[in-house]
Amino acid sequence: MKYSFDIIIKAPLDICAKKFNSTENMKHWQRGLVAVEHISGIPGEFGAKMKIFFKMGNRQLSLIETITHKNFPHEFHGIYAAENIDNHQENHFSATSGNHTKWTCTNEFIPLSFKMRLMLWLMPNTFKKQTLRYMRDFKSFAEKEISVCVN
Repeated sequence: MKYSFDIIIKAPLDICAKKFNSTENMKHWQRGLVAVEHISGIPGEFGAKMKIFFKMGNRQLSLIETITHKNFPHEFHGIYAAENIDNHQENHFSATSGNHTKWTCTNEFIPLSFKMRLMLWLMPNTFKKQTLRYMRDFKSFAEKEISVCVN
C-alpha cells in the first residue's frame, strides 16, 4: 500500500529541518514514543540504524529505522522495519511563499506476512490516519512548540 500526504507548516524550512532532524525532538511529535536506541552508523546520517520503541494503548511496538537517503534540509528517507511489515518512507521539504515549509510524506507499506497483508487490505485508513497524526503533531511542534510528550 502506497500513499502520500502534504502539509504546509508555518515555519521556515531551516527551522523545520532542524526540528525534524533531532532525535531529542521525536518525543514532541511522535505520540507513544518511549525510547530510541542507537544501533549502528553515525546517528542521523545515511546508513545509520536505530531502534525506536512505542507504547500504543496496551501494545508495545518496536521498529528499526535505517536512513536510506539524506539531503537536508530537503530530503530524508528511511525504512522502518517492524514485525511482519516494512515501511519505506520518503520525506520531502520545500520552502514556500510566506517563509513556510511544504512537507510531502510518501509511505509504502510492505507486508511480510499474510496477517499484515490482510490488515493492510482491511484497515488501510489506520495507517494513513497515523501518518497524518504525526504530520499534524509535527506541524504544531514546529509552529508553536506544542508537544505531545506526556512526561
